[in-house]
Amino acid sequence: MAGGRQLPAHADLQPYNHAVAGHDGTLSDIDGELFIKPCVQQEIDFYETTFRDHPDFASLMPIYFGTLSLNDATDIDSLNEQLPGVADHMSQGLKEEAVNMAKAAVAEAEAEAAAEAAAQPVDISWRPNKNRKLATNKSVVLQNTTHGFKKPNILDAKLGRRLWADDAPPEKRKRFEEISRQTTNGTHGFRIAGMRVYKGSADPEELDEQGFKVYDRDYGRLSVNKDTIVEELGKFIFNESAGIDRELGQAVAQAFVADLKRVEEVLASSETRMYSASLLFTFEGDGKALRAAIEENNDVVEKVNGLGEQVDEDGLLGEEELVAVTGIDASALPGVIEGDVKVVELMGEVEDGELEEADEDDELSKLPRIYSLKLIDFAHAEWVPGQGPDENNLLGVRSLIKIFEELSQ
Repeated sequence: MAGGRQLPAHADLQPYNHAVAGHDGTLSDIDGELFIKPCVQQEIDFYETTFRDHPDFASLMPIYFGTLSLNDATDIDSLNEQLPGVADHMSQGLKEEAVNMAKAAVAEAEAEAAAEAAAQPVDISWRPNKNRKLATNKSVVLQNTTHGFKKPNILDAKLGRRLWADDAPPEKRKRFEEISRQTTNGTHGFRIAGMRVYKGSADPEELDEQGFKVYDRDYGRLSVNKDTIVEELGKFIFNESAGIDRELGQAVAQAFVADLKRVEEVLASSETRMYSASLLFTFEGDGKALRAAIEENNDVVEKVNGLGEQVDEDGLLGEEELVAVTGIDASALPGVIEGDVKVVELMGEVEDGELEEADEDDELSKLPRIYSLKLIDFAHAEWVPGQGPDENNLLGVRSLIKIFEELSQ
């Protein structure tokens, strides 16, 4: 995997515990690089098409490594065949855990789905999936976007005023329209679907075992409205108890504004339709670690910029020569964001298809994470050539830009 990180032993594996919204049954090592999520075929198709044909849009998504089809016949050999590039970098323990736990989750979800279906009155064609599990034997294997953070603060912003897809039954449409009407989906084109904030409360009883306050999906539905949305999002960014003061929080908000504008640019030039997709905001929630990460990243940027001013026989030091001298691809550096505190996103990610070429000594991959913004959840997403941009999701993105601009002031 990226940076050549050694994956943990079998005893260190567990279900993915950083999710703040979405379905259950996801897997990862404790703080590793893989995220294995149950999914439907439409989501797989969207990943496949996007990473093949739409690189700009793909840059907004977690890195896609492939899929797993899990059933009673699944074993380690079939996992190796399904994920030839990734499996070489997975320990035997992780492979066994991925197969065993995913198969168990599939079996449990199928049994619960069958029991619930059997209990439904015959005149009801759709009911909410209260157990949050998908009855599927397919999983998508993605980059774990929380990897590399010491204390990742996470916000899931569910996009769109309309949340239901064209194939949704009438009962589902009605319920989702009511959710939109009662929440900021209707007023702002997004709502807080979940949030996780390090030291987010002075009351220890409100913190989980890792020191985070977790805001579940009911928080954005019942506790947040159009008049309080800015204040509530401020709780995600500003947190004196964790060492994130006004200055530092403003810098983080400013960094998210820059990425949100990039998301707006790509969506405005793409012809997609996505329903119930989300933007996943992540940043280092420990103020001391955040400041240290910013300083270390900015030192590297200044190093690269300084080398860029050197001249050789041909003139300025070229991009390939920069990589040869520093081990850093300058094209991966978006530059320093100016402000009271400088912030730069240096993620050290490995692009799709480059997994086997990752260099363990790559200086960029060793840098601490600062923040990340990714577009996720594509169970109801498709490309629609000729139909224009997705204004439903753009509404939410533009509202988020305005709010984070306000938070950055």
